[in-house]
Amino acid sequence: MTNHDQFLSRSAEQMKESAIRRMGTVLASGRDIISFAPGYPAPETFPWADFREIARELLGGADGGVLQYGPTRGYRPLLDTIVGIMRQREMPTRLEELLVTTGSQQGLDLIARVLLDPGDVVLVELPSYTGALTAFRNVQARIVGVPQEADGIDLAALDATDERLRREGHRVKLLYVVPNFQNPTGLLIGRDKRQRLLEWAQRRDVLIVEDDPYRELYFEGTTEPDVRPIKADDGDGRVIYLSSFSKTLAPGFRVAWIAAAAPLAAKFELAKQSADLLTGALDQRVVYEACRRGVLDRQLPRLRQHYREKRDTMERSLRQALGELVSWPEPKGGFFLWLTLPAAIDADAMIPRAVEHGVIYVAGEAFFVDAHAAPTMRLSFSAPTVAQIGEGVSRLAAAIRAELDDSAGITAARASRP
Repeated sequence: MTNHDQFLSRSAEQMKESAIRRMGTVLASGRDIISFAPGYPAPETFPWADFREIARELLGGADGGVLQYGPTRGYRPLLDTIVGIMRQREMPTRLEELLVTTGSQQGLDLIARVLLDPGDVVLVELPSYTGALTAFRNVQARIVGVPQEADGIDLAALDATDERLRREGHRVKLLYVVPNFQNPTGLLIGRDKRQRLLEWAQRRDVLIVEDDPYRELYFEGTTEPDVRPIKADDGDGRVIYLSSFSKTLAPGFRVAWIAAAAPLAAKFELAKQSADLLTGALDQRVVYEACRRGVLDRQLPRLRQHYREKRDTMERSLRQALGELVSWPEPKGGFFLWLTLPAAIDADAMIPRAVEHGVIYVAGEAFFVDAHAAPTMRLSFSAPTVAQIGEGVSRLAAAIRAELDDSAGITAARASRP
């Protein structure tokens, strides 16, 4: 048999399967499993009737462009709509600064391929979004984590890390952050810290990649000023901004965008041409019509209420089932809850036991770029129903208590040895 490994590139040798995608194998087994693993939007929130009507009109055949190739940059009316969205978010943006992408993941891939050489340093929040880590690893960048505080990334640690890396002769090019309801922790970067983060990037001459898919999904106690993008104060093209319609309309359309300084946007367009040449025209037309007809605006209040109720259910269930055994920062928006377990538990090693109890999650180590022993897991409350959340937490609690019993038994056995 041919040894295919000998033909792999260095970057291909470093590629790793997503821990979240790996959970799909468990779900495909046909067992009764409640999944807190993938951050999928809830299908019951999709505006099905609106999409049916839009699709019926678009596919009527009156406009041949609906199923034709379209521009690499994106469908012009949709780009104009995104200009309006950016203005609402206090980021005046020109068309030449925008690019529609096939999901935000393609945007991260384009940023990595255009801006990073092997060995270039990317600073990330610790923990950080797995999709971004994958994009940066694939171009052989060096990824260095910076710890977070209750209000987001630790600025003192950020500066100290950057200083150390520069002394060692490394080039720090990018800082990647998810400022609003971060994946995986749900944390929100504070208002003052956002401004100081931008000032730090200007002083250190680093670009900020601001990934903002959850901005519109804020709950009680959070206001528009709290989720104001870092890029809103960016006066010199320091911030590359990504956002998406996946969490607010539907992920299946794979429609997202990058906003960046025009010279960078032009390079991203060239890189995109080598990847997919064009972005799906039909998907973009559906999303544009949903925006033009007010579907998106009607969705947002409904989504906030829907996911807030699920967040409340998960928190209440955790308190009832596990009490003070576990802790978490309260998610003030988004899809995720970051759970810290008793120190005796290895969340990754506990996955088989959790599956036996009929529940699955993503172990915290998937979101770290270095060895990290903290017993953590990410729980997504977005896709399961309210009833499934309650039952799933009950199953998870049973698995955790069983794991603790085993750990206590092992400890006692060791103590009794002569």
